[in-house]
Amino acid sequence: MDQAVTRLVDEPELLRKARWGDRQAFAELYARHAAAAHALALRLTGDPAAAEDLTHDAFMKMLRFIGGLRSDRPVRPWLKKVVANAAIDRMRREHAHLYADEDVAAVADGAEGSAARQVDAGALLQRLDPVARTLVWLHEVEGWSHTELAERFDRSPSWSKSQISRALSRLRENLDPDNDVLNATEPHARTRA
Repeated sequence: MDQAVTRLVDEPELLRKARWGDRQAFAELYARHAAAAHALALRLTGDPAAAEDLTHDAFMKMLRFIGGLRSDRPVRPWLKKVVANAAIDRMRREHAHLYADEDVAAVADGAEGSAARQVDAGALLQRLDPVARTLVWLHEVEGWSHTELAERFDRSPSWSKSQISRALSRLRENLDPDNDVLNATEPHARTRA
């Protein structure tokens, strides 16, 4: 099928065709959703190589479970949930020491600020430890509830609320124009009052 014609086909039809082994239909689903899946993976991991792996793995999972996906529901939310869960699993494996620490915000507080970093959302999020960054992004941007986060991390909703509150406070500190970290010309040029 011509690619221009395929783009005119709606998603439920593409999903049905992909179920029956139409590679062009699956390629079109990939083309429509890969960038969003990759962007989420990159935000959660902060690592381009890991984001590529997570995106690839999500589409492989989609291929394995395509028969179970409902045609009347959009694919992107399901795919983003797969990516987020895989990112959480990866983070828990790679940063078990942070996950095990009840007060993960304390780890982030020990990080040195750098004036050379640009102040944008991506840079600010990268200043957080992996657990805090993942919690903030999933709650504030992806709309996960504290209950969903607590279930996924095997914690309580109050743990999620506490971690997100601390992380957001840390982000606000980094946005504060009076904060020495952002105004310093050298990473260690903090002035003491």
